[in-house]
Amino acid sequence: MTKGLLLALSLFLLLPLGAIAEDSLAKFDGGIGVIPVSAGVGQAATAEVVTRNIVRGVQPPGQLWTIADLKADVKTDGRIHVDGRGLLLAGGNTIGTNANQSVHATLLCANDGNVLHDTGLVFPGLVPLEPNGDFRIDATLSPLPPNPCTSAVLLIRNPNGAWFAAGIPKLD
Repeated sequence: MTKGLLLALSLFLLLPLGAIAEDSLAKFDGGIGVIPVSAGVGQAATAEVVTRNIVRGVQPPGQLWTIADLKADVKTDGRIHVDGRGLLLAGGNTIGTNANQSVHATLLCANDGNVLHDTGLVFPGLVPLEPNGDFRIDATLSPLPPNPCTSAVLLIRNPNGAWFAAGIPKLD
C-alpha cells in the first residue's frame, strides 16, 4: 500500500512538470546576423541592381550585423524570453559597435500569413543593446501567435522595423 501511495504521489508531482515543459510553442538555439543584400548584378566592382535580404516581408537594415549567440523560448500563452549575445555591426565605419541601438523580437508563423507577433516598442519589449551587444527580452507577444506556429521565424529588429538577426529553430 505504501509503495502504491508513493508511486501515485510521485506521478502527481511530476505531472505538472511535464505540462510546463510542453507549453513551449517554439524554441531557438543560435542566431544568424543579417547580410542586407542577398544578390547583386552589374559591371565591375559595383552592383547596379541588388536584391535586398527581405524575410517574410521584413526589410533588413543598411549594414551588416553579426550575433555571437541567441537562445529564445516562446510559450503558447505568448510569453517570450530571448537571450542574445554580441549583436554588433559587422561593417562600416562603426564596425564592432552596437550603434546605440535598441531591439525587440518578432515571431512569424507561416500558418497565419506571417502576421507580426511582436514584443512591442516600449519596455519591456524594446531593450537597449549593451556596449558588447548583449540583450535580454522578457515580454509577451502581441497579437498572440497561433498554436501550432508552423515554420516559425524569430527576428530581432530595431525600432524602425529592420531585422538585425534571426533565431535558428531548435529541433527537439
